[in-house]
Amino acid sequence: MDSDHLNIPTINFEVSFPEVQAHYINVKMSIKKLNQPYVDLKMPVWSPGSYLIREYAKHVERFKPVDTNGIPIAFRKISKNTWRVTTDALNQIDICYAVYGFEVSVRTNFFDSDHAFIVPTATFLYMDGYINIPSSITIVPKEAWKNISTGLEQLTQHTFHAPNFDVLYDSPIEVGNHDSWKFQAAGVEHECAMVGGGSYDKARLTKDITRIVEEETRIWGSNPNKRYVIITHNYQSGGGGLEHLNSTVLGAARNAYRNENSYKTYLSLVAHEYFHLWNVKRLRPKALGPFDYDTENYTTGLWIMEGFTSYYDNLIIKRCGFYDEKEYLALLANDFNIVLNRPGHEIQSAAAASFDTWIKYYRPDENAINSSISYYNKGAMLTALLDIKIIAATDGKIKLDDIIRAAYEEFFLKLDRGFEENEFQSLAERIADTSLQDIFQAAHEDGELDYNAYFNLVGYEIVDTNKDNDTLTLGFTTNKTDGLISVATVEKGTGAYDAGLNVRDELIAINNIRLDLKDKEIDFVTQHAAEGDMLNFLIARDGLIREIPVQIRRNNKKIYEIRQLKDQTFLQELLGKIWMA
Repeated sequence: MDSDHLNIPTINFEVSFPEVQAHYINVKMSIKKLNQPYVDLKMPVWSPGSYLIREYAKHVERFKPVDTNGIPIAFRKISKNTWRVTTDALNQIDICYAVYGFEVSVRTNFFDSDHAFIVPTATFLYMDGYINIPSSITIVPKEAWKNISTGLEQLTQHTFHAPNFDVLYDSPIEVGNHDSWKFQAAGVEHECAMVGGGSYDKARLTKDITRIVEEETRIWGSNPNKRYVIITHNYQSGGGGLEHLNSTVLGAARNAYRNENSYKTYLSLVAHEYFHLWNVKRLRPKALGPFDYDTENYTTGLWIMEGFTSYYDNLIIKRCGFYDEKEYLALLANDFNIVLNRPGHEIQSAAAASFDTWIKYYRPDENAINSSISYYNKGAMLTALLDIKIIAATDGKIKLDDIIRAAYEEFFLKLDRGFEENEFQSLAERIADTSLQDIFQAAHEDGELDYNAYFNLVGYEIVDTNKDNDTLTLGFTTNKTDGLISVATVEKGTGAYDAGLNVRDELIAINNIRLDLKDKEIDFVTQHAAEGDMLNFLIARDGLIREIPVQIRRNNKKIYEIRQLKDQTFLQELLGKIWMA
């Protein structure tokens, strides 16, 4: 029933742009049917899908509550993201405030004279205790701006409806003169909103996205939306994406669409975020909804959510015919390269990476390579093994497709709740009629599985093609700023690490030869050194000059390749074709 007919508050927002050229928007929040001595208004501190406390309240300015006559109302701030407004006998109040936004990303507000990208979690306050009530949002665009793109239900040309604040916070809004067109795919209306121009071909993009949508809908069995919006911000260089309930926001390079490789990468990003419609937004761990917008929401399950999705994105692009088998296997092998070439894989599991994403993944420092991994890549590795094991255990009758479809039907469509990881495992084991404990346990341990024990089941192998290399390394990378060369990272287990070379050390000379910004001297010395040689570095640390001897050692970097076994059995060949189908 509409809240107008119930004794609960009604909320309406109005957004205008008088100072948008200076990166501000104005918001008016109108609350009616108040019946309480005060109201606490809160701003979320994070956005679902982007697991970092971002303190959006820091960009709220000029907070001013008034009554219906425009007379100011007393208020005070009681926490970093909470304003307590004294309402007494008032039935209606307006809260006016400005929001600053000038950070380029898929998860933060960005306003300028050309357009406004509105992230609802960073823009709209909610009444404490009333997260489930509906609201309306009226956009008052600049006169020259003609387009508004959002997944919210449209009531009038400029007014939209959200049934609750979870939906509002999951519905970004793009306002400006962006290019926009609509098409049908899998029985769902889709809108592409292209911001910032670009070299894209509308007809080709529409055709290719349609193929992706229909393949993913086939996997999951049904499409949960009547309408879906793809907002792409095209920059000189850009990337990244963030999933939402019935929309997504992507970043791309505006001229990358003409390059086949980068175009396929964009399609893979579309496939990744669209896959999240089911995997994360609906099929999800219990911790990922309903949300607490005040604090971290911890889960070890992102290796399933992001790992499964990272496995499927490129696989879907292959199934649609955009990648051939060789290209796809190279991309899958790259997940192994990324993880296993980081010393951090020896001390952090995929589940631990998920739980600590709030303090590690979005805040990498100079030691991140030594202390952490990505649950995206490690999750994709484990998902590949899971798919292969299920195919092999069922003689190809069941794939991971069948497991996730059943989980979606069980936990979302039937039970309408999140799952515990052991519940997901039990369901998968019941359908596949085999134990999957090895893989689910590996997600919680920092050791590595025997990957070829799985790949061999379907007639493939993963091989380190760099195994017999004779290249050498010192074990650090550099930055070059203002004519100075400094250490950027130091990798555990290398000569630089053991010698105590530090990040931010200025490198001045090697073996009494001054270094230059083109790396000619350091390249010459390292290329003519022998394994085990000690190379003497002259450095400056905090303004003090010192010498540090660094041993040059064999480069143990892996370069993995996934390829078919030369001698396959009939069963291996058959199962391999099913895996790659």
